[in-house]
Amino acid sequence: VKAAPSPEIVRVLMFATQLVLAGAALVYAVRYGLLIYNRNSLLNSLIAMAADWLGIAASVAVMAVLLGCFIVLVKWLIARRAAAFSYHGLPEHRSTRRLWAGCLLPFANLVMAPVYVIELALVEDHYERVRKPIYLWWLAWVVSYVVSLFAIATSLASDAQGIANNTVMVVFAYLVAALTVAGVARVFEGFERKPVERPAHRWLVVGADRPVASAAPAPVEPEGQEPAA
Repeated sequence: VKAAPSPEIVRVLMFATQLVLAGAALVYAVRYGLLIYNRNSLLNSLIAMAADWLGIAASVAVMAVLLGCFIVLVKWLIARRAAAFSYHGLPEHRSTRRLWAGCLLPFANLVMAPVYVIELALVEDHYERVRKPIYLWWLAWVVSYVVSLFAIATSLASDAQGIANNTVMVVFAYLVAALTVAGVARVFEGFERKPVERPAHRWLVVGADRPVASAAPAPVEPEGQEPAA
């Protein structure tokens, strides 16, 4: 069974990813405010340059931390699937290369990564418990894709209004991405609360605690006589 990243590392990385995404959204929100200010008053060139470079630095940091988060989560998923399939005596029908491709390839991962997680939940027999977090994460991921595509499509705008609109879209893209990572964290915790080796159900012996009916007392009077008053 492949070694999985420790839960502490996964949690720290997901939390750091959310912080970087929130910080990037704040940087672009400030940049939008500067664009509004620049409509009526000339913005200092140093401030404008700093805003541009901070935006670039924030975007690079987001890409780096998202890539690291994806890699760690995929490693965890592959190791968890290997442990679950092995424990239940089932063959893993998806190769490691296929799992990596399905989780990292753009657009393909939008469908395949949640499918891989659902398969894991079914094998571990606690799909009903994690179904809602999985679908909420999936929905957030679809919305994140749509908003990010709009932000990319409008990034080539050259007029002031177009640049301002794109800045707003980038802010929303980063916020929705942070929400998506929070959804992933909730799914992760749903699995980590139940180790692979511990069954999802508690089996009880029916009737074990029921009192055994006592035998009827033997009659005091000899056979054929009326009971004593």
